[in-house]
Amino acid sequence: MTSMGVIRAVRRRPHLWPYGLTALLPYLRKEAMTELLPYSPGLENVIATTTRISYLDVEHEQIVVRGYDLIELARKRPYLDVAYLLLYEKLPDADEAAAFRAALRQEASLPDEMYRLLSLFPKTTDPMDALRTGLSFLAGYEDPAFLADTSREANLRKGIRILAKAPIVAANAYRALQGQAFVKPDPALDFSENFLWMILGRRPDDQAVRVFDTILTCYIEHELPNSTFAARVIASTLSDIYAAVVGAVASLKGPLHGGANEAAIRMLLEIYEQGGAARAEAYVLDKLRRKERIMGFGHRVYMRRYDPRALLLRDFIPLLVDRRPEGRELYAIYQTVEAVMAREKGIHPNTDYPIGFLLYLMGVPIPLYTPIFLCARVAGLIAHVVEQHENNRLYRPRVLYEGPRGLSVP
Repeated sequence: MTSMGVIRAVRRRPHLWPYGLTALLPYLRKEAMTELLPYSPGLENVIATTTRISYLDVEHEQIVVRGYDLIELARKRPYLDVAYLLLYEKLPDADEAAAFRAALRQEASLPDEMYRLLSLFPKTTDPMDALRTGLSFLAGYEDPAFLADTSREANLRKGIRILAKAPIVAANAYRALQGQAFVKPDPALDFSENFLWMILGRRPDDQAVRVFDTILTCYIEHELPNSTFAARVIASTLSDIYAAVVGAVASLKGPLHGGANEAAIRMLLEIYEQGGAARAEAYVLDKLRRKERIMGFGHRVYMRRYDPRALLLRDFIPLLVDRRPEGRELYAIYQTVEAVMAREKGIHPNTDYPIGFLLYLMGVPIPLYTPIFLCARVAGLIAHVVEQHENNRLYRPRVLYEGPRGLSVP
């Protein structure tokens, strides 16, 4: 420990000076450890890995994915082209895009046993728990040796299966929990249209498909959030790609991560029930006074800047707002809440805020919002697992111990 470290430890604890060095010794050890191993609660601003996949460039307000601006990709390319970019490190030409879609269609089915499993879930099961269990169940259909193969080729083949099957599991798990008939994928439909078809049980219109596809693209990859980090931590043990994705599902279930989209629309609906737009400002101020979170706002990386995905997606709201009779009132609430948060806290929406509202306007059941997030993120998760396995080092951080020492065993 440096002399400056000793001085800092002593100066910070004047109440212990009368008791001498013995009393200060545990704190000197702690000070020495934090000098060698800096402590950051929640690993905030800690760089955990190198990557060629994506980066949040806050200064330039860009989400960089394989060198491209994600917002430009979302405007100009469909979800599956961006998924291809993540997996194969290049945007596909026409033939490559067609072959990728064909590969996904070939894998877009579930074994009959899966549908039986979905029927067995207690009706109180959370859809994310059903999705987590369903994806884990699918791992059993892989050859054990192939399942354990962590090579790039093997991971991509298994990853394409997960990408193709996850929406089928998500949509039909929810249907089973609601006592509804299963809707199996239609091979004539493209990925995003098929996903909406299984969710809604009817053919979606072109405008809804376009907005839904853009939502999936906005969710597809976002550097190293909790769920992606969880997947990489699991992959670092050389566990298989299914295990890594299942771990990401468990992480994404939490309301501080994937569940924020559901919480955001429930908040708008609560304000609507309490009096509508006229109640919105007082509602937010009451929450802030009680130091409660306003879901769908703020982000640890963006801090007080506007999430560029939220900027893109809010422009779709006027296109869909009349699909619900309460749509315009909810939109007024949406705008008021945003304005109050900007004025009072200087905090802007993250992507979950407009996405929760857009999915609601399209008639998507609220409990499916987080499973949709996960299904969209699968492509990014695959890319991260592939990258982790190609240049692996086991994650094994340390702790800053604050418990007792030297206790005698009775």
